[in-house]
Amino acid sequence: MALMFPRLARNFIKNGYFPTDEPTLERALTALAPSSGAMCILDPCAGEGVAIAEAAHALGREQVKAFAVEYDTERATHARGLVDRCLHGDLMDSLISRQSFGLLWFNPPYGDLTRGVDGNIGYQGQGRARLEKLFYQRSLPLLQYDGVLVLIIPAYVLDAEFVGWLTRHFADLRIYRAVDVQFKQVVIFGRRVRQREQVPEDAKTARSLLLQVGQGDIEAEELPCEWPFQPYTVPASPAEPEHFYRVTLEPEQFADEVQRLQGLWPSIDTHLGAAQHLPRPPARALSHWHLALALAAGAVSGVVQSKNGRTLVVKGDTHKEKSHQTEYTERDDGSVAETRILTDRFVPVIRAWDMTLGSPTWGQVLTIR
Repeated sequence: MALMFPRLARNFIKNGYFPTDEPTLERALTALAPSSGAMCILDPCAGEGVAIAEAAHALGREQVKAFAVEYDTERATHARGLVDRCLHGDLMDSLISRQSFGLLWFNPPYGDLTRGVDGNIGYQGQGRARLEKLFYQRSLPLLQYDGVLVLIIPAYVLDAEFVGWLTRHFADLRIYRAVDVQFKQVVIFGRRVRQREQVPEDAKTARSLLLQVGQGDIEAEELPCEWPFQPYTVPASPAEPEHFYRVTLEPEQFADEVQRLQGLWPSIDTHLGAAQHLPRPPARALSHWHLALALAAGAVSGVVQSKNGRTLVVKGDTHKEKSHQTEYTERDDGSVAETRILTDRFVPVIRAWDMTLGSPTWGQVLTIR
């Protein structure tokens, strides 16, 4: 089988990105077989999207929906042209429906987790903290039961903890050495099952083999050119994932969204115009008491002119003051207890700007309490 998507010159190792070599990819695809229904497949660390796109074509492009997640901007842009849906972002900041995919093509970033970071990003494990383990924990729930895993990692990552996870979560495990030996990669195939469905003897045998390969005691066989066993059938997916989006935005994406939506400015009158409306007039004339209360509360303000011609610009307000009171009580033993009481008191204040020509207080601000 020839690959349909030749790799580009920019496909190189960078920031933990180790692309799968073409011979390994071509041979691994011979181990997969399609089901009769519609399938959803996922690569959570897709790179340029070549591997998951090739898997989609190998299974039958017309009945496969290929999904991808990629952190790097340039690689995500390239992947979008090859798959049905591609998230540009961190897998840890994504929201993806669980058990939605029949195939998990999984070539995660390689490397140790930074000291002190693992607790912040949800890593759960007792062994050596590795990126491969963190991405495995995040990706495993996305694979449906009876779904197929194709895992490509360095052989030395297979410690007792990682091997324990694999043998608990998967049956029919097989391990092979990648064709390109530069990164010491192995390719592991498995079918996700519930733990109660595991055959103890098969799990024990698989655990022993994976541990020996991980410890370097033996070397896995090279991935065969033609798959010699019954292929792994990728099951049909009941429906496309309900959720497939990222939670946070990169600064560039946020700027694009702000530019696209223009914030609230285009609809400022709709959202804020109500505050500019004049208050409705009262149903009947206010009494002097109501008028004073409304004035003190700030509901009434403006220019007021009395019958004798005095003109004031008034503005009312109310503020809170605390009154202090101290009480002394003599106890039975002769000592004195001091009790301090603070009481809130609302004080109306009316300020008036005297604009009466010829007035002694012309131009002054008067305070009416």
